[in-house]
Amino acid sequence: MVVLLKNTSSHQDLIVTPPTEGISLHGSVKIPGDKSISHRALMLGSIAQGKTTIQGLLLGEDPHSTAACFRMMGATISELNDTEVSIEGIGLGNLREPKGVLNAGNSGTTLRLMLGLLASHGDRFFTVTGDDSLRSRPMSRVVKPLAQMGATIWGREDNAFAPLAIRGRQLQGIHYHSPIASAQVKSCLLLAGLSAQGKTTITEPALSRDHSERMLKAFGAELSVDRETNSVTVVGRSGSLQGQNIIVPGDISSAAFWLVAAAIVPGSELLIENVGVNPTRTGILEVLAMMGADIVQENERLVTGEPVADLRVRYGKLKGCAIAGDIIPRLIDEIPILAVAAMFAEGTTTIKDAAELRVKESDRLAVTASELNRMGAKITELPDGLEITGGVTLTGCETDSYTDHRIAMSLAIAALAAKGTTTIHRAEAAAVSYPNFVSTLEKIIQ
Repeated sequence: MVVLLKNTSSHQDLIVTPPTEGISLHGSVKIPGDKSISHRALMLGSIAQGKTTIQGLLLGEDPHSTAACFRMMGATISELNDTEVSIEGIGLGNLREPKGVLNAGNSGTTLRLMLGLLASHGDRFFTVTGDDSLRSRPMSRVVKPLAQMGATIWGREDNAFAPLAIRGRQLQGIHYHSPIASAQVKSCLLLAGLSAQGKTTITEPALSRDHSERMLKAFGAELSVDRETNSVTVVGRSGSLQGQNIIVPGDISSAAFWLVAAAIVPGSELLIENVGVNPTRTGILEVLAMMGADIVQENERLVTGEPVADLRVRYGKLKGCAIAGDIIPRLIDEIPILAVAAMFAEGTTTIKDAAELRVKESDRLAVTASELNRMGAKITELPDGLEITGGVTLTGCETDSYTDHRIAMSLAIAALAAKGTTTIHRAEAAAVSYPNFVSTLEKIIQ
């Protein structure tokens, strides 16, 4: 097996050449810290009073963007590492007006969540931007409800795209019925609601990931959750947040690549350690179980309020299934790698209600279909999903990540089961969420 990173101008190609006699995957895998939790720990630590420590922080590019932004606004954040990061917070409502432009890089979570805090900081002016990809992603989904709370935000195309300029104001709590289940929308409004007058309630059509609710409660926010109506309420101006000691579990979105890899490569068995199994994130486990994957949760425990387990996965025959409805928000980031699993399943897999994927780092529905079809897949792109015919034989070829980290890694896993060499252009994108993806891949191949 040959796995090679090759520099080409300003990018890197990942070249995967399986041996003719086949491979199997064995060993234990330690995955990076959860990206969603890492962002939130950095943000809440920055606006809390006192010291916050974070263990297991993801060292990808996105958390570095979050830390850089909050350093510019007065928080003291130590050099990022996965052992222990310390933050001296400046207190709720005390973010300073930065001298320069805040740059969220490629991180939609950084930009959208941060907008809630910036909009609620009265008499201060902020400008925020991101890379080419982020500047093409819609921000109106948070700008519009913030405007209902009284926020003043200007941006391109009727305030829909970054760069954005924000004049902080005193906001008023609202009850917002979100048309989509989005943890980013919900979290943005909860952060804005911390300093708003009165209560801020967000009701979603389906349950999205709840890391913000868990962490806000831990830091001392007055917050309540109604699971029957998928609603969460925060009481504004109800007190300060207090620094905490946070342990970040492994990211189930990163674990998903190894879950699928072991499930589709004959003879494989992997133990993936310290995976966050928050029930708002375990749609990937439920769907793989529906497909017949052999996955067992071991050593289940709670770590700073988040459920964690080790996941043991063995190769087995898969079958196609239908993926749609309320489960989609709980596996939205894992759909590209689920498409890879579906190619090796018996029968047809359909994915619907996933139009949200068209406005991620790439149009993930279009890119997943086009790049896997290059390898011999039979995938039909639907308006809101994919239809995947299983039982195909893949052939290595040249593919492109479109600078999307999840596409890059999904193509790498597909390449393990292809005949011949696969080249993935712009594979450095994987570093956004999984800096040591390639070295981990090399370690488990036998």
